Amino acid sequence: MVLTFDPRQAWRNGCGSAAVEFGLIVPILITLFVGSLYLCMALFVAGSLQFAVEDAARCASVDTTTCKDATTIQSYATTRYFGVGSPTFTSAACGNSVSGSTSYAANLGFKTVTIPISAAACFP
Repeated sequence: MVLTFDPRQAWRNGCGSAAVEFGLIVPILITLFVGSLYLCMALFVAGSLQFAVEDAARCASVDTTTCKDATTIQSYATTRYFGVGSPTFTSAACGNSVSGSTSYAANLGFKTVTIPISAAACFP
């Protein structure tokens, strides 16, 4: 028995084409999935920071026994923040204004991207 190779028959053979297509598409799908997870985490951090500064500004205006000076306002804002990292909070004049900033580090595997996030709120 002699085996011969016919290149025309090899080009028409479809065995394994699904595996090759799967191998081409999977890295793109994994990248989209991981990227959407990092985007959701960044949005959660931004929302949590905004909630913390709004609640601290309200506390400074309404609950003067808990939030009586800048130090207690900042510590109250820190307890109301539920995101990753440790933000810095400041309070200023404008009624009762509180601002906060933090940075979110997204580790993409080959590079770490740092995203600065800030929020401010003023409660009359």
